[in-house]
Formats: sequence, structure tokens, C-alpha cells
Amino acid sequence: MTRSQPDYDDYAQLFQIYGKDLGSIYQEPDDDRYALLFEQVVRLLIKPSPFNQSLPEPFRISARRYHNGHPATVKHLGKPANRNFMLCDLHDLIKLKGRMALKRRERES
Repeated sequence: MTRSQPDYDDYAQLFQIYGKDLGSIYQEPDDDRYALLFEQVVRLLIKPSPFNQSLPEPFRISARRYHNGHPATVKHLGKPANRNFMLCDLHDLIKLKGRMALKRRERES
């Protein structure tokens, strides 16, 4: 994650560090075990990049507002259950994009 423009690999590597399928973390206890992951994801989402532009705008808007200290967003995403739900959705989307890219490459070769 040293590049200035995040791409699929940055997100995939970050999620992989946590070593399990994060698609169900919204069901995890409401604690802060994924707080660092959330902060790292926010830092990636606020950076301009073609990959980030391909992600749904609500992810980018929420990350930007959270990063900028927007009171309602900070309050909402201050709750572990809401952060985990956002991480879960983003994780699933990143995995889907990865599978789609792999299928595209397979068709092209």
C-alpha cells in the first residue's frame, strides 16, 4: 500500500491480513476488533484513483465525511456494528471485482 493510487490489490491485501472471510463480520460482536481495518480502509477510500472511482459513491462519500469529521457520519460509523457492516459490503464488492477481473483475463487468453 505504498502507491499513491489504491487499486484492487491494495484492498485485497489489506483484507487478507485479517485471515478469514470478512463477508460475515457484520455478525461479529459489537467490539472494536476491526477498528484498525476500518481506519485503513477509510484512508484508501479517500485517495483518488481509477479503482476507487469504480466503487460505489456512497463508500467514498462516507469515508470522506468520516475522515473530515462530519458529526453525523462520525456518530454513525462510531458504532462497531455500522463500521463492520460497511466493511462487509466493501469486502464482498472487492471480492466480486476480483473474480470478474479474473474471468475477463481468462476469456482474453
